[in-house]
Amino acid sequence: MSVPFLDLRAQHAALEVDLVAAFRRLISTASFVGGPEVEAFEREFAAFCHVDGAVGVGSGTDALRFAYLAMGIKPGDEVITVPNTFIATTEALTQAGASVRFVDVLPDTLLMDPAQLTAAITPRTVGVVPVHLYGTPADMDPILRVAERHGLWVVEDAAPAHGAVYKGRLAGTMGAMAAFSFYPGKNLGACGEAGAVTSGDAGRLAFVRKLREHGQAQKYYHDVEGYNGRLDTLQAAFLRIKLGRLEQWNAARRAVAGQYRERLADLSDVQPVAETAGTVPVYHLFVVRVPHRDRVREFLESRGIGTGLHYPLPLHLQAAYRHLGARAGAFPVAERAAGEIVSLPMFPEMTSDQIEQVLDALAEFFLGRPQPSSAAIDRALAL
Repeated sequence: MSVPFLDLRAQHAALEVDLVAAFRRLISTASFVGGPEVEAFEREFAAFCHVDGAVGVGSGTDALRFAYLAMGIKPGDEVITVPNTFIATTEALTQAGASVRFVDVLPDTLLMDPAQLTAAITPRTVGVVPVHLYGTPADMDPILRVAERHGLWVVEDAAPAHGAVYKGRLAGTMGAMAAFSFYPGKNLGACGEAGAVTSGDAGRLAFVRKLREHGQAQKYYHDVEGYNGRLDTLQAAFLRIKLGRLEQWNAARRAVAGQYRERLADLSDVQPVAETAGTVPVYHLFVVRVPHRDRVREFLESRGIGTGLHYPLPLHLQAAYRHLGARAGAFPVAERAAGEIVSLPMFPEMTSDQIEQVLDALAEFFLGRPQPSSAAIDRALAL
């Protein structure tokens, strides 16, 4: 039995009737751009996130770019974030006119290290972008305290964290604004590209709406130069169907993670990335650190088990950011992690047999033999 890294076919097979019905409804009304379907999704997603408002946009990258612009970024500004994230976090910053400053991450969670923030602040620093990596919220309280003390805004990169909770607060509710991605593989994924910006500030959300519509508040009257960054109506309809199942899917992901963690506690060479204290993660990814990472991946692939790398090279060492002048060793925690991390299969429809196959393969690699799970032992005793 093969175990895919991600099985989107299983999710969509279960939703096929509803998805096709939504497609037919929009075809029959020729509703392709904007309209009630987008507005309804925005209301429903805002309610899910417990925020005052949400604006649907064309992608998670648009969500970040528009949020940064709504915060008033101008050329010469600096914004602090982490190097172990997808480039959308930073390319949206530089495309909005800012410069990027990196801080290293914590060795256990691989999330922003709040203790390093103050030293990274310069007179040009205007904001901080913590990334809720892998679906676990960053340690927001100390980040928010530093930001407030220095007069900085905070925008949450919540791209993979739909429904994640930090000390009783949902991801996307703690900063001035937040950006979500609905890329198909996300916990709440469209059947194409999509994203959203959330905020409690109606004025900033209105500016995002203007930006996504070529800078127009009414048709053909442009207050600023904007973008073609609208949320496709069909994707909004699909997302509304999926949003009703998101809490169930997130719970299933946590159950998969719990089974992984239970068995991996006896396998010292495999260290799952830790959760921030007081959080309820949503496990967009289940990431572990291992020695001989590339050999581990090859072995798992030989056993029919898919894996991922999130991410193999920190941003400060990417060719795109060579101009920043950062050298190897500048952010040692992120750099070391990049050579050790591997993302194991994670999706809500994973079966116990699939989870055991992954864990048995890891035990075989590190111990030279499969390590029976407690469930397998229970089954054997029952015979």
